Amino acid sequence: MTEHHITSDPRPTSAVEPLAEFAETLFGYLPRADQRRWARVYLQGLMAAPGRKSIRRLAEAVSGSPTAPQSLHQFVNASPWDWAPARGELLGWSRRRTTVRALSVGMAVLPKRGEHSCGVHRRFVPTLGRTVNCQVGLGLFASSEDGDLPVDWRLVLPRHWGEDPRLRERARIPGSVGHQPLWGHALSLVEAAADGGTRLPVVVDLGDCPDAGPLAIVLCRRGHEFVAAVPAGLRVLPADAEPRVSAGRRSASSPQGATSALALLHRSGGRGPVQVRSPGPVRPPAARARTALARLPGTRQVFRLLTEVHPAEGQRPQVWISNLLDLPTDRLLELTGRRRGTRIALGRLERDFGMLDFEGRSFPGWHHHMTLVSAACAYGMVAEAREPVRESA
Repeated sequence: MTEHHITSDPRPTSAVEPLAEFAETLFGYLPRADQRRWARVYLQGLMAAPGRKSIRRLAEAVSGSPTAPQSLHQFVNASPWDWAPARGELLGWSRRRTTVRALSVGMAVLPKRGEHSCGVHRRFVPTLGRTVNCQVGLGLFASSEDGDLPVDWRLVLPRHWGEDPRLRERARIPGSVGHQPLWGHALSLVEAAADGGTRLPVVVDLGDCPDAGPLAIVLCRRGHEFVAAVPAGLRVLPADAEPRVSAGRRSASSPQGATSALALLHRSGGRGPVQVRSPGPVRPPAARARTALARLPGTRQVFRLLTEVHPAEGQRPQVWISNLLDLPTDRLLELTGRRRGTRIALGRLERDFGMLDFEGRSFPGWHHHMTLVSAACAYGMVAEAREPVRESA
């Protein structure tokens, strides 16, 4: 059995820098001075403007110039700057400023009116219990002792947005971007972080998305340590099930023996009660869990299933799948508990930092806005956890 080692960043010692210095760290690569200036102004506005973060409100909060709203709109919606370097630097900054324990992937549903915003479509949202007109974004978060800091995003394009030339041109969707399943977007986020030198255990929470099975297979093949939420009805095979013999050859799958993940967990019994060493507010002090070893149909790879016997009041049991076969159950539960931090961060992005307030319709504009919103949120969360340095007037 392969031995896994979960590592994290060393505990940081430096205080958070002034916001203007933070903005220069993230956006100093922009070639024009006016771009760097409006990036800083947008960040300042997101931190200072109360209520809805419209561009006009952002400008009024930090600038007395009558042309500031137009300039901010131009910077976010029309200026052709690449957001990837800023996001890579934001992840690096997060690792320097706080102790990052894991990377977490979560889903954001952004309700929209009309049909013109890039990627907008109708989707049933289980947490709302209804179908909404929305955009869907997958976010990557640096799960740390100071909270889950948003660092990267993918905008989900339904198939018709990926294939309709008229929609693509209107929304300025690059030719290299098209429709992908949710697991493809999640993998892209994890691989981008790894390419930048960040390899930490990954916690993926896509709710009841059936894409979790393919994602688990690919993450495992590419050497990523992970735990991913899966539907309770995900079809699995017991790890020790005898592969079916067909035409003199052994098959990796045995549909006759497949059962739901939750049924296999209850059938196998799993481990008894475990005491959970909580990393702060992420989990209650103790939990009961069941674990079982399983395979996914079509593969010989053995995975570990896990669920809590007694979840929090009002919550149904969540099933998880992981390739961390030798990790103690309490530490695995610590990882699954980090999804709560991601959900808290998503709530803060909506409530405090204007994630839902983007006024443009284009693909680049959405990514520009989400980059700036994520930077403001990450800075704000770390500043709250430390003694902030006052910025001079």
